[in-house]
Amino acid sequence: MWSVEKANEWYKNTGWVMGFNYLPATAVNSTEMWQSESYDAERINKELAVAADTGFNSCRVFLQFLVWDKERDDFINTFENFLSIAKKHGISVMPILFDDCSFSNKEPYLGKQQDPVPGVHNSGWTASPGFTIADDPSYTEVLEEYVKIIMKTFNSDKRILMWDMYNEPGNSGRGKKSLQLLYYAFKWSREINPVHPLTTGVWEWKSDWDTECLSLSDIISYHDYEPIEISTKRVDTLKKYERPVFCTEWLHRQNKNTFSSHLEFYKENNISIYNWGLVEGKTQTYLSWNRENNTNDGYPDIWQHDLFYFDLTPHDPAEIEHTKLITSIKYYSK
Repeated sequence: MWSVEKANEWYKNTGWVMGFNYLPATAVNSTEMWQSESYDAERINKELAVAADTGFNSCRVFLQFLVWDKERDDFINTFENFLSIAKKHGISVMPILFDDCSFSNKEPYLGKQQDPVPGVHNSGWTASPGFTIADDPSYTEVLEEYVKIIMKTFNSDKRILMWDMYNEPGNSGRGKKSLQLLYYAFKWSREINPVHPLTTGVWEWKSDWDTECLSLSDIISYHDYEPIEISTKRVDTLKKYERPVFCTEWLHRQNKNTFSSHLEFYKENNISIYNWGLVEGKTQTYLSWNRENNTNDGYPDIWQHDLFYFDLTPHDPAEIEHTKLITSIKYYSK
């Protein structure tokens, strides 16, 4: 694990990061994003160009074990292509290796993915590697291979910002079932002496998971979709660790978690950030995750996530201009 001094020196050289969680509008989940048959380089190039013009300099992306396991060489080449597109637009990448979120309540599967359910937020999302594989000891060796091959391949790659080892471990009712794979992910990664820092985010805000995530991470990361009053208290808690702090998921407009309420706070306090979503697409994360707030044939009055319509025009032009202004101001902190 990195020392506090090494982590802070890395952040001093990196500077403030303004990022977003990313899938192209044409992908319903991470499988559709990365499969050779559906990988959409042309669309990705257009969307990352818009992101860069808005002031973003990084993106966080969910890898999918199942795709890697089926088409290993092609997966590496596809990810290489993605990194090249991102670099062209001045955007670094934070890859996520494992994920417990499963909004679809389905195991991940290969081939053509089902269309999104009308009116449902993120209806096609599946976990990685999926719970059947995660719970099967016979897969431990190949999961280790997955982690080590990907991280060795890109270990000295300057287009990678850091590695997020596990998104929301314990989500989808998994609880402590995920602890072993969480520990393994860090153990396997440390064995290859990674150049980039490792993290996994606090997300449930309960002492047991907080402790596990924070104790393993070189860089502190967390998720926060709450109003600014709660966000301020959470930042105060995490700064006590004296390590760089990244909010790797935020933006929930209906819950008063917005660019106007939070962006300046994050920048002034040197908290790097990744809002959820960029472009309206198959994930439908502009919809509320409270289904009763949505309609089957239209847009909600207030988008929960995302910034641009499918045609890449802004959902809220004033919000985009505000973001451009804040990101153009030279870094400063209290």
